[in-house]
Amino acid sequence: MSFWKIFGSGKKTDFYGILLSQSEKTLEGCNALLSFLNGSSQPEDLARIEREADDIRRVLIDELNQTFITPFDREDIFALSRAVDDVLDHAYNTVREMNAFEVAANDHLRQMALLMVKGAEHLVTGMRHLEKNPNVAVQYAVRAKRVENEMNDLFLEALKELFHEPNPRTIIKYREIYRHFNRSADRVDDAANIITNIVVKMF
Repeated sequence: MSFWKIFGSGKKTDFYGILLSQSEKTLEGCNALLSFLNGSSQPEDLARIEREADDIRRVLIDELNQTFITPFDREDIFALSRAVDDVLDHAYNTVREMNAFEVAANDHLRQMALLMVKGAEHLVTGMRHLEKNPNVAVQYAVRAKRVENEMNDLFLEALKELFHEPNPRTIIKYREIYRHFNRSADRVDDAANIITNIVVKMF
């Protein structure tokens, strides 16, 4: 087989577009989580979104395995996709465990979900600018990173109130749900860091 058949087929994969689609699906999932906490959507809605996001990630990995030249480091493409995927996975697991533990929504959970929507929105906007306006992408990555600090504050505030609860089982249940949000915010921060690193390598 010739060199050009192996490395020069002319196929060009839009990795920027695939990453944007994945981040948009994650934002859709965060909005579905918020709707669930407000009583206006069902767990099945988030399950469907999570499956669709997994399909997008599978396409990205398949294209990554078949593409010789990528617009930026393939390790960064994979890591960014994984971080964005983890954000949605934590949102999905939050709903699953709330059902399993029979945990009711409260104001702390709604505030945390609002923060997740905010973080996902910044990631989407950052992805949208990554190819043509990388410095703008960094600005939104910085905004996304702030979500982690805000989430940590909410997390500690929720735990402080929770430990006044007399029922140990209730404490354990809600603590696990709160941790999902905190971990999800950590993954938003990871995704934002990867976006910043990608831009640094462009110059």
